Amino acid sequence: MSLIRYLPSPYLPLPSSAARRRGFLQSAAPPGARAAAVHVLAANRVVLGCGLVTLDYLATVDAYPRPDDKIRSGELQISGGGNAGNALTGAARLGLNTRLISKVANDEIGGTVLSELEEAGIDVSHVIISDGGNTTFVYVIIDKKTKTRTCIITSGYPPMVPCDISMSNLSAALQDVNLLYLDGYSHEMALSVGKQADLMKIPILVDAEPERTKTELEHLLDLSSYIVCSGKFPEKWTSISCIPSALLEILVQYPRARFVIATLGENGCMMLERIEDDSGIDAVDIGNVAESLRLKVHKDDNLPTCVSSKFMRLSGRGHGTIHGRLLIGTAEKIPAPELVDTTGCGDAFIGAVLYGLCTEMAPEKMLPFACQVAGIKCRAIGARTGLPWRSDARLSKYLA
Repeated sequence: MSLIRYLPSPYLPLPSSAARRRGFLQSAAPPGARAAAVHVLAANRVVLGCGLVTLDYLATVDAYPRPDDKIRSGELQISGGGNAGNALTGAARLGLNTRLISKVANDEIGGTVLSELEEAGIDVSHVIISDGGNTTFVYVIIDKKTKTRTCIITSGYPPMVPCDISMSNLSAALQDVNLLYLDGYSHEMALSVGKQADLMKIPILVDAEPERTKTELEHLLDLSSYIVCSGKFPEKWTSISCIPSALLEILVQYPRARFVIATLGENGCMMLERIEDDSGIDAVDIGNVAESLRLKVHKDDNLPTCVSSKFMRLSGRGHGTIHGRLLIGTAEKIPAPELVDTTGCGDAFIGAVLYGLCTEMAPEKMLPFACQVAGIKCRAIGARTGLPWRSDARLSKYLA
C-alpha cells in the first residue's frame, strides 16, 4: 500500500550549462547579508535521515595488537555513532533542521543513543523502539601509530523492517522534508522510505558503501538524486579501476543522479556532475580530463581547495557518455600531532554535503567545505566529538 498524499517540496532542478557558467546560485548580496540569509535558509530546510545509529566504545592504542597480544589502551570514550546519526549530527550543528528514522531497543544503550541525538537537536520522534532485543554497539580500536581505526560491530536486534513504521507515521516523517538521506543500512526499510519520498518529489542522497551488496544498493541507487561513496566503491561496483571512468559509468547506470562524489581520504575527493545539455559535440576522455586537473591542484595549500573542468561531453572506459564536468577537491593537510581519529570522517563529509545542497552551495565551494568539516572532525576521538558548529571560525569563509 502506498501513500497518495503529495506534499510539495523544493526538488532542486538540474541546472543548465548556461546557468552554471553564469555562476548558478551565487548571490550578489554583501557577504554579511548573504551569510544571514543562508543561515535562515538552513534553519528552514528539513533533512530526513534513515539508517544506522549505534553506541561506540572507542579506545586508543599505541599500535594495533598482534595475535594473542595483551595491550593497554590509552584514552577511552563512549559516544554515539552510526552513519545516519553521525551525518545528521553534523548537519544539525551546521544549522539544518534534521529528523531521523532508525531503530533502537528499550535497553540502556538505546536510551543513551537517543539522549545524545536529542541533545544534538535531531528530531527522534520517528525512531522505532523495540520492546526487547539489543541496540547496535561498536568497539572501535584507534591505532595512534598508523592513524587508522578498526570497527567491530554487534548488530542490533530485531532489525529495522518496513512494517516497523505505519503509513501515517511515514507520512508524518516525510512532511515538509527537503532532502532525504539514506545510509544504506536496513535496505528494505530504506527502499520503502525512498519510494515514498520519490512519489513526493523529494530528492534523495544515497551513501553507497563498498560493504553493501548489489541487492542492497541497486534499487536505492535507481532512486538517487545524489550519490556519495568511498574511494573503494566505484571499482567494486563497475569493475573499472580508473576512478573517473568508474564515476562516469555510475552516472550512466543511474541517469537520475545529478552527481556522484568519491571521498578519497587524505587525497580529498572527486566529483562528477551531470548537467542537461543536448549538444552533439565530440566526447573527451574523462581520464585525460582528470590528469589535466591534477596538474592544476595547488599542492602547497594546506587548506582544502577545488579545481574544476569545463562542461563538456565526457566518455570513459564504459559504453556511455554524459555531459557534465569533473571536479577535484583537496583535503586539509593536518599536522601529524593534530590528527587523532578518522572515525566518522565520511559521515562528517556527508553532513556538510547535506548542508551544501540545502543551502544551494555551488560545488566548487561545497567540496572544500565538506573536506574542511571532515578535517576538523579528525582532531578529536569519536565520530561526533570533533564535529564543528556553524560558528566555528574555520568555516567562516565558506559560510560568508
